[in-house]
Amino acid sequence: MELSGKLSEIIFYNKDNYYMVGEVRDKDGDEITVVGNMIMPRLGCEYQLMGKMVIHPTYGEQFSFESYEEAAPGDAEAIEAFLASGSVKGIGKKMAARIVEAFGEETFEVIEKTPERLLEVSGIGEKGLARITESFSDMIELRQLVMFLQKHGISVSLAAKIHRQYGADSIAKIEENPYRLVDDVWGIGFKMADAIAEKLGIERDSDFRIESGLKYILTRETGSGHTFLATEELIEEAGLVLNIDSVRIGEVLENLPFKGQVRIENLNGRNCVFLMGLYLAETHVCKNLVRLNGGKQKAVMADVEGLIAKTEASLSIKLEAEQKNAVKTACENGVCVITGGPGTGKTTIINTILRMFDEGGFNTAVAAPTGRAAKRITETSGYEAKTIHRLLEYSYDDDGRDFMSFSRNADNPLDEDVIVIDEASMIDISLMDALLRAVKADARLVLVGDADQLPPVGAGNVLRDIIDSEIITTVRLEKIFRQAEESLIVVNAHRINRGENPYYNEKEKDFFFLKKNGAEEIVDTIKQLCTRRLGTFVEDFDPVRRCQVLSPVKKGPLGTANLNAVLQEVLNPRLAGAPEKEFKNKVFRPGDKVMQVRNNYDMEWKNLKDMSDGKGVFNGDVGYIMNIDTEYNEVSVVFDEVRLAVYDALTIDELELAYAVTVHKSQGSEYPVVIMPMMWIPPIMATRNLFYTAVTRAKQLVVLVGNPAIMEMMVNNNTIAHRNSGLCDRLKVFLEYE
Repeated sequence: MELSGKLSEIIFYNKDNYYMVGEVRDKDGDEITVVGNMIMPRLGCEYQLMGKMVIHPTYGEQFSFESYEEAAPGDAEAIEAFLASGSVKGIGKKMAARIVEAFGEETFEVIEKTPERLLEVSGIGEKGLARITESFSDMIELRQLVMFLQKHGISVSLAAKIHRQYGADSIAKIEENPYRLVDDVWGIGFKMADAIAEKLGIERDSDFRIESGLKYILTRETGSGHTFLATEELIEEAGLVLNIDSVRIGEVLENLPFKGQVRIENLNGRNCVFLMGLYLAETHVCKNLVRLNGGKQKAVMADVEGLIAKTEASLSIKLEAEQKNAVKTACENGVCVITGGPGTGKTTIINTILRMFDEGGFNTAVAAPTGRAAKRITETSGYEAKTIHRLLEYSYDDDGRDFMSFSRNADNPLDEDVIVIDEASMIDISLMDALLRAVKADARLVLVGDADQLPPVGAGNVLRDIIDSEIITTVRLEKIFRQAEESLIVVNAHRINRGENPYYNEKEKDFFFLKKNGAEEIVDTIKQLCTRRLGTFVEDFDPVRRCQVLSPVKKGPLGTANLNAVLQEVLNPRLAGAPEKEFKNKVFRPGDKVMQVRNNYDMEWKNLKDMSDGKGVFNGDVGYIMNIDTEYNEVSVVFDEVRLAVYDALTIDELELAYAVTVHKSQGSEYPVVIMPMMWIPPIMATRNLFYTAVTRAKQLVVLVGNPAIMEMMVNNNTIAHRNSGLCDRLKVFLEYE
């Protein structure tokens, strides 16, 4: 709906994210509270706001606007009120009065077009003039940009991000090539840029459009794990997206590598197109694996058998034969892989390797792709485990929020002699590239993981490619230990992996199936499990912190989006007077479980234990909302129980509710209780390894809800989604050469 009226009061204005709370007097004389992002709000100015009426739990009815149009500037009184608000640096209340007294209703025009006339006002010198004109110019630029972009459906918050990226040149750069927005600004995709380009009159077969379309398709395919696309496949897909002739697309693609943005390479007799970053990552991973595998590591001086026996005694354990073999392999190779399912003793092997090398005088480190996995290693081993990002000392590059840089690299390698990486199946090609660059030539690298789990969320299939290449020594753990055999979770994980249906509903066991029909009945059962039924079955049950609902999909009645909305209402309902933050189709409340859905390397956080500062919140990090500040429009989230990060209007889109998450997003995590709906999903997703990954996330209890036939279909579907990755082939070439 639309609301027209005069801005009569600015109750609150945040200059950093342009969030405003104000009062608008409509044509009937009614005062209406309005909230939204506005550049340079002017008291007394006429505005046409587009948005909707909402009910705030504390402040009542408000008009929340998404876009706006501004009429002519207000009268002298309104201009003075605006300048006195502090929106322009260098102007306070008294100075505002003197400026308006001198120029009246022409004040804005004077400041914008003939600012030197401000020197006529008492108290304004050359320095003050420069400060005022610079501040006012910035606001005018941003205001003009907002007005320009709103015509193309881009919100104020996105306009602010664009202005932060391009500054005074924003409009000129967009008019020249709107497709650059896709590369430079998070939140703007190809389709939005394409719509802007069409309104600007850019030809549909322009080089700009075709280049951006090709990169868009390659980038989109990384979401499916591909590091490249075959040339003919890319051209065919681009023809569908761009709706232009494939010959023209081929001409542009042929020249694109000369701009350094893609690489075309022949793999196994076919031309393949890589985004340049992924091509370099893949080739560097190959080169560095070979380098480390053939390096001369620091020798283990003591008798290895004796050292293992000593370590067994100190840990009060007894290793099985294949576990000893894994430990010896770590001693004898520059790089090795240790892979196995749940209950096969991977954690014991990690502990043994760390203790043995530590006592042998080696400098050791242990890390994992996620903070949750690192925390689990610390708890089970006693060694401080870090995320791979922290191990490599990540930092934010000022040239762009998405640029990941690490202090530890080939020029400044890690000091450690032995580096153990757990949950290696989660590592994508870019992160593996960064890790291997930082490992010194005489160090040992031990990759531990379950190769039968889902591949990483990012591009590549690194662990499986390394194993399949047979160039790196690999130990497969197959024996399930007696204690683990008592758990149906462990037993069933291995049964699923072998294509056998799991056992369930056995008395005093930990794996259950509740047969229900229809999405509505499944959702109701999941609500009952979380709110009351599991509380009588699981000791110290906390449905928010100790239970995780996993779904294969995001959409639909049993997808994560709907399940999150349903579970939020029963686990953290709206309370009268309690603050909330509404964003698009989501509502956030204090106490909500949330997940970061993109890497943000410059997100600042404070450690609540020692009050130290840090940066970086990563895709998949789970936290809990501690506070919502409605005055400053900020949401405070605590990750890993100690890292406090504050989200504003420009970053809130990086959060999702996490009462329910996809199985892919759960990788690297362990939960006491896992609940999973069993409903029809597309066969391409209803796979054995997805089901296996979901089951292996649980430590104490698995509850499946729905149709057993769906479970059986998943167990029988051993289709592994193909990923275009060149790493295995590259490694095999090295092996054949040697």
